[in-house]
Amino acid sequence: MSADFTFERIDHFQLDIPAGAEDECRAFWSGVLGMTELRKPPVLAARGGCWFRGGGVEVHLGVTPDFRPARKGHPGILVRSLDALAERLTAHGHEVTWDDNHPGHRRFYSADRLGNRLEFLEPLPAPTEA
Repeated sequence: MSADFTFERIDHFQLDIPAGAEDECRAFWSGVLGMTELRKPPVLAARGGCWFRGGGVEVHLGVTPDFRPARKGHPGILVRSLDALAERLTAHGHEVTWDDNHPGHRRFYSADRLGNRLEFLEPLPAPTEA
């Protein structure tokens, strides 16, 4: 069945955070990962939370009254220099769990300071023909 629309890309992903955790989120998303904090529109800023962008990735962190960290559901974030990111996360006290179950990619899982699960992956070079 043909659709009358086309998916372009994901604009952003959102993770839940508890009320008052914005500074902790800034320390991770900006301080550790080096993302830039974005100004939220005033009508949304009143709800709390914060937004970040790094490269082509935008994350929105939204306050949820009954916060529980995402343990299974997670974003898969493509990066360049996966080993450097793993070293940076480890240096800042974040556990990195490597996983080789995604053919064509190297990847690991980690978590933000609130326990939300994050996947970081990098495509493997295409095999060369002999």
